[in-house]
Amino acid sequence: MRALVIKSTGLWYEVMADQKRLVARLRGKFKLEDKKLTNPLAVGDWVEVTPNEQVNNEWVITKIYDRNNYVIRASPRKKGHDHLIASNIDQGVLIATLKRPRTSIGFVDRFLIALESFRIPGVILFNKEDIYSTKELDKFEELKVVYQKIGYTVELCHFEEGVSENVCSLFKNKTSLLSGHSGAGKSTLINQLIPEASQEVNEVSDFANKGVHTTTFAELFYLNEKSAIIDTPGIKELGLSDIEEEELSHYFPEMRNYLGQCKFHNCLHTNEPGCVVRDAIGKDISELRYQSYLSILKNQDERK
Repeated sequence: MRALVIKSTGLWYEVMADQKRLVARLRGKFKLEDKKLTNPLAVGDWVEVTPNEQVNNEWVITKIYDRNNYVIRASPRKKGHDHLIASNIDQGVLIATLKRPRTSIGFVDRFLIALESFRIPGVILFNKEDIYSTKELDKFEELKVVYQKIGYTVELCHFEEGVSENVCSLFKNKTSLLSGHSGAGKSTLINQLIPEASQEVNEVSDFANKGVHTTTFAELFYLNEKSAIIDTPGIKELGLSDIEEEELSHYFPEMRNYLGQCKFHNCLHTNEPGCVVRDAIGKDISELRYQSYLSILKNQDERK
């Protein structure tokens, strides 16, 4: 029977089949098929399940269907391995904050890079508008211009007292991956959109200015028959998976427009002569994004 993975704990899964939630385990051999993955299955995967003849009310996952796309990160715990975040999604939605906690531009860009390998549309929701000063609101306007110019949807939000129609419409008729730091407001957003989800919400620590992990496992929630949100545990760091230095600029849409135009085919756009990407800085390519690119490039080199 064909089923959709809607929750993953790492040890067992909940799947949805014929509008019923079933508990399933993965048949052992799948765990060895790709030794570089810490998790062979992700929420959003379509699988085949059969009843476990030895355990009542338990099912066995016997097949994983091909994915349309997926979002992956370098495993934070196992060097040289990758971790599947979600699969078969229509868009990635990042909940970012300019304070309590602050989301760095590097984190924003790494999330967008993770989407770009499959050309998955990206949305950035800057939450906690109610606590921003004039300086921070000006910063948001600056970032909005930068990211909207290269094709991403950007909104300023405040989830505590409800969700605007603009934000609600972004989730209509789509399966959306929701990501961000702990404390950014993912659980608050889900509780507003889907009250029956009852996601636990904790305050941001005053001492560390960081969020407390409330979401433990990845889980899919239905808004309606055609719309769903995949919530994921808060991410502290987002390491990129297997991107070569000379390929990194391919995941920056504004740099991708200049692909093949530099003097050298393997140009890294740092200090090489005849680099058209560097010539476009301050024009089609923002200084902010270029500096983020250099930082990520350096980090990729250090990860080798």
